[in-house]
Amino acid sequence: MKTVYIFPGQGAQYVGMGKDIAEQYPQARSLFERANDILGYNLRQVCFEGPEDKLNMTALSQPAIFVVSAALLEVIQASGKWVRPDVTAGLSMGEYTALYAAGLISFDDTLRLVQKRGQAMQDAADASDGSMVSILGLEEVQVISLCEEASQGELLVAVNFNCPGQIVLSGAVGACRRVAELAEKHGAIKAVPLSVAGAFHSEMMDPAAEELGKALADCLIQDPMDIKVVANINADYYTDGNDIRHGLVKQLVQPILWQKCMERLLAEGLESFYEIGPGRVLTGLMKRIRRRTQVTNISSAESLQKFLDSAE
Repeated sequence: MKTVYIFPGQGAQYVGMGKDIAEQYPQARSLFERANDILGYNLRQVCFEGPEDKLNMTALSQPAIFVVSAALLEVIQASGKWVRPDVTAGLSMGEYTALYAAGLISFDDTLRLVQKRGQAMQDAADASDGSMVSILGLEEVQVISLCEEASQGELLVAVNFNCPGQIVLSGAVGACRRVAELAEKHGAIKAVPLSVAGAFHSEMMDPAAEELGKALADCLIQDPMDIKVVANINADYYTDGNDIRHGLVKQLVQPILWQKCMERLLAEGLESFYEIGPGRVLTGLMKRIRRRTQVTNISSAESLQKFLDSAE
């Protein structure tokens, strides 16, 4: 069966993530130490002990999620049970992990990029007045109508198309508040305001995209070869390093088309999916995209050991 590795993005973090992996596997432990050296602070402590409000900061949560996901990959590769994926994909920040897993960017460079991305997004959010809200139970055309009524001249756009019936909006704080109040009137099951720093994947992130573009210009990125990587912004496969740079910059200010990415892979006959990283967000989204699809979740020492045992 054709294999896909999928990686979570911001929002999957939780205090304690990665601790059991580092305690049981020396490869994971050394990767956290390496990350601490690169970042210049104790990421391991933030992951293992929190506090939660610190871990949830955009500038910290993104490197944290990447390192936990990379630690799981490191143990799998060292075990000899590594199965080369045909395709990798990641939700928003998770796309960086997907590029790393495909061998296109080194661990050190990926971590530095993710650190730069998180800090640039945090800075752009601090300089603007934005928020995000998840709308449950509406189709795209209904969400567009809802946005038109709620925006009242302020920025309000659909930015995350995660799965059927779940679309995330991004925009000005006032517009996000109004859309949450109006959602049920338009037939939504509910609206869920997100605990994020700002209006991600919208034009409010233009300053962050500019900063990230500078960092990407200096980063060595290999052209895809044996392993394909599907891009969030258009559900197409990346073609070369410059295409990747373009996609990663545009990703900050354009919608994330996760549902389309997964539907493309399913249509092409990819059948075996592995979610590698903290939490079960992507496993849950796949159940809404196509319920019968098998997703193996590898997010903890227990699930990792279960996978390694089954691969014998």
